[in-house]
Amino acid sequence: MQDFSRPIPLAHYALLAVAVLGCFFLGIGGFPLFDLDEGAFSEATREMLASGHYLSTTLNGEPRYDKPILIYWLQAASVSLFGIKEFAFRLPSALAGSGWVIFTYLFVRRAANTRQALAAGIITASALAVSIIVKVATADALLNLLISASLFSAYLFLRFHERKYLYLAFAAMGLGFLTKGPVAVIIPGVVTFLYSALRKDLRGWLALALNGRGIALFFAIAAPWYVTQYLVEGDGFFRGFFLKHNVDRFSAPMESHGGNYFYYVPVLLLSVLPYTMVLLKTFAQWRRIIKDDLQLFLLLWFVTVFVLFSFSGTKLPHYLIYGYSGVFILMAAYLDELRSRFLAFLPLLLLLAALLFLPQLIEAAIPHINKPYYREMLAATRQSLSIWYYPFFAGFSMLTLYFMVEKRFALGAKLLASGVILATGFSLLLLPLFGGMQQGPVKEAALLARDRGYTVVMWGLNMPSFSVYSQRIVEKHDPRRGDIVITQTNRLAELRAYETLYSKNGIALIRISE
Repeated sequence: MQDFSRPIPLAHYALLAVAVLGCFFLGIGGFPLFDLDEGAFSEATREMLASGHYLSTTLNGEPRYDKPILIYWLQAASVSLFGIKEFAFRLPSALAGSGWVIFTYLFVRRAANTRQALAAGIITASALAVSIIVKVATADALLNLLISASLFSAYLFLRFHERKYLYLAFAAMGLGFLTKGPVAVIIPGVVTFLYSALRKDLRGWLALALNGRGIALFFAIAAPWYVTQYLVEGDGFFRGFFLKHNVDRFSAPMESHGGNYFYYVPVLLLSVLPYTMVLLKTFAQWRRIIKDDLQLFLLLWFVTVFVLFSFSGTKLPHYLIYGYSGVFILMAAYLDELRSRFLAFLPLLLLLAALLFLPQLIEAAIPHINKPYYREMLAATRQSLSIWYYPFFAGFSMLTLYFMVEKRFALGAKLLASGVILATGFSLLLLPLFGGMQQGPVKEAALLARDRGYTVVMWGLNMPSFSVYSQRIVEKHDPRRGDIVITQTNRLAELRAYETLYSKNGIALIRISE
């Protein structure tokens, strides 16, 4: 371990800044809010600002018990500064992602060395799944920052016995509890317990977990809002949040988000692109990993999250993000041990080939899609492509082929550069493509309704982003005479007489005849 007191190299500031700006902020407001989650979080924040009631959240005027309050406060602050814009709703997530990269760099520099810290920071910023989730207006990026901060701090306390790290760990867990509840305590608690047990130092774990001042700090941060919420909302909040969105979500699939025990294996391999071969190389070193104090802790961190959510009834791809810090830092440690340039870049090359033929692949799949709405939406793929789509991915493919044969530059450096380029391409080309196809018509219909002062009924849809853009609560019920209705075009056959006000990609705004 190097001398932590030495100044951080200026080149590291520059490289991390480029990675964070390119992967997290570039194009962050360039595509509509995605339903369901982004629309729901953003509409709950909009309703909070419209009502002036900052202790509880509502969605379509009804109590929303899905998540605690912190992310809504941060989104509300951002929207108050920048207005009702995609950028404003997503900014807290991007800032949380930036904090994650910074904390990762500082932690690895303290616990290992500066070279590994830089690689870990860039991998964290540019891994494919991360570059997407930190541009999403939900609570996940913020929770991940706080879980990472708590585990970084807990490890440093267990290793160096400095009390400031203990208090930082409890403060981060308190804020995490305000972000998404018990998971912010469960993951750090299980990881540190397993680590201490394997080191035969449960006394050290008890000194951490049962520290009176730390516990008091945790409750000072988390308890006031929960107590107030219970007093205001009663046991409806307790049942809705703790039972439905924690116990029930873990014990059974919610909203059809289920899967088998191997669900997260392909998710992991795709999520870490373009570093998939680095991941496999790292896991192959498990015998070395378990003999190293820091690496054992990091492995336990990732494995705990992977196993926990593999056994959860509800499975979503982004749940693995809470364990990525552990595996990314391990990957940074073994990055330079990857020798084959061909194997290193093969997963990226396959992805780029798929992206180059994406329109043709989608067109071939359309006849096999059962739902008319998705068929109509995906049929617009070619028309929605940016003029830069093919030049970018063709050029990137050629660069990847060059990296495969080029020998002067370090393999690890070329992979890190490829990661930043890939994340930037997704930000500027892929997310706007799918956002435009899926959510563009919803946004356009909502803006039309807002500008014309329509009171709209939503039928056969659950897209809360419509309420965000129309800036009003939207009722949900069967169409009645004279109603203006937002629905899917495949539902129009169920209606007799109506006037089409707007129609695109499977979404229609209509007026029911009197």
